[in-house]
Amino acid sequence: MQIHDVLIVGAGLAGMRAAVAVPAHLNVGIVSKVHPVRSHSVAAEGGINAAIREDDSWESHMYDTVKGSDWLGDQDAIEILCKSAPEDIMTLERMGALFSRDAEGRIAQRNFGGLGYPRTCYVADRTGHALVHLLYEQLLKRGAHIYEEWYVTSLIVEEGVCCGVVVLNLFTGELSTLRAKSVILATGGYGRVYLISTNGLINTGDGMAMAYQAGVPLQDLEFVQFHPTTLKSTGILITEGARGEGGYLFNARGERFMEKYAPNAMELASRDVVSRAEYQEIMAGRGVNGCVMLDLRHLGKAKIMERLPQIWELSITYAGVDPVEAPIPITPGVHYSMGGIPTNTQCETPMPGLYAAGECACASVHGANRLGGNALMETIVYGRRAGEFASQYAEQHEIKPISETHLQKEKEKISSIMSRKDGERVGVLRETIGTIMAEHFGISRTRERMEAGLEKLKAVRARIPNLYLQDRGNIFNLELIDALQLHSIMDLAEVLSAGATIREESRGAHSRPDFPKRDDENWMKHTLAFRTEEGPKLEYKPVTITKIPPAERKY
Repeated sequence: MQIHDVLIVGAGLAGMRAAVAVPAHLNVGIVSKVHPVRSHSVAAEGGINAAIREDDSWESHMYDTVKGSDWLGDQDAIEILCKSAPEDIMTLERMGALFSRDAEGRIAQRNFGGLGYPRTCYVADRTGHALVHLLYEQLLKRGAHIYEEWYVTSLIVEEGVCCGVVVLNLFTGELSTLRAKSVILATGGYGRVYLISTNGLINTGDGMAMAYQAGVPLQDLEFVQFHPTTLKSTGILITEGARGEGGYLFNARGERFMEKYAPNAMELASRDVVSRAEYQEIMAGRGVNGCVMLDLRHLGKAKIMERLPQIWELSITYAGVDPVEAPIPITPGVHYSMGGIPTNTQCETPMPGLYAAGECACASVHGANRLGGNALMETIVYGRRAGEFASQYAEQHEIKPISETHLQKEKEKISSIMSRKDGERVGVLRETIGTIMAEHFGISRTRERMEAGLEKLKAVRARIPNLYLQDRGNIFNLELIDALQLHSIMDLAEVLSAGATIREESRGAHSRPDFPKRDDENWMKHTLAFRTEEGPKLEYKPVTITKIPPAERKY
């Protein structure tokens, strides 16, 4: 049995930044179901937001973020994000981040959607890749104990306090416990609840589901971001940086249709606005074989190869289109989880000893819609803060004794799955859930469509206990991992669908043609979902408004 002062679950940007922030005299462990540099943070392309120029300000960044959130973001948390961003960028640079530079040698910044100033720092179109490798170096320098390719099956909770996790070693198939004075969840989003997503296959929302199963509520899961530019049929992300560098969106008539929907910001309106515009164009029959076109040709080959080399490569490889010569076929695609485990500004969850940061958390700096470039900044600012505050907690508390029942319960759960002789296949059920979510809880949601989806999800829930595995081995049994992840996907699909069906308004990424207006009087509040045997029980809490009063959102 291993014991740590601070134990971090997840080794993406938030998890690694938390580990680096833990003081050297404390024992820190980090558990990841994949090698840290395979974490999904590596796929972030376009950039990271910070007001680092003399003619920019954190106040302007905060206003843009609050407006982008459609006034569902908590303004105390947003203020910390925007105030902290410049120094955190400089810290990354001192660590060795190779940010792209402008002609004067300063950190280059590009336009991103919903921003009133070009404040998105970047490393060409591989920003996440660069920062993940940077922090992995720092993790090794820090001497953190890395449990690489270990899967956390559950939280250990004693007397209402989180004091460790149960883990499955993929190399051996052995279950064991890791104990800790404080635990940080940094496990990423739940994009794979949907059939097609920009997210990696590992993004199944395990941390959120573990917290939910342990009695922690989940917040605002109905707010799912659809990124405006993903390659048709594949879900492969085409960075917002492509529009930030000057790319245009066209429909089948050759019209720059965004002037109808966001006449001032055009292609650089907030993501929910652009995605809905594309959806409406396609549904109105003005699409090109079910998509719209992203045109970069006017940027010229030199600029494309300097600023967007990965996009050039992805387009050629997966769409057969050279963006120097022809427009790229794109559609909106599931991309980001605005909701998650509720935390305060110190990254504390409602459960003592348990912290959360990054996409699995909901401090609510993004509210109903995230601005591009703010997610990476959140992983760095709140990842650092999670490490700092979890360390303070660890220094003030002792290791709690734990019962053997935690390990025994997980052994029985896995044994039950492994011993079944026939039944439902994991892949079939996962595809079924993903299809239901795409068809009934997509960009445009109506009561009738969502209620039909709820009934379909209930039918799938009844099939989950009958999972059957072909692989009976212990070593790297990835079918078993898929089965465990399926339980996470099922739980999160139910929470998302319940919150979406009841929220009778259109706000940010939650768009309802049957309730087309934002309703501040009745719905300016956060959804909290508690787990019960009958399904999610919903409660609500107020949004924190400090400086910026609600207003109509226009671009």
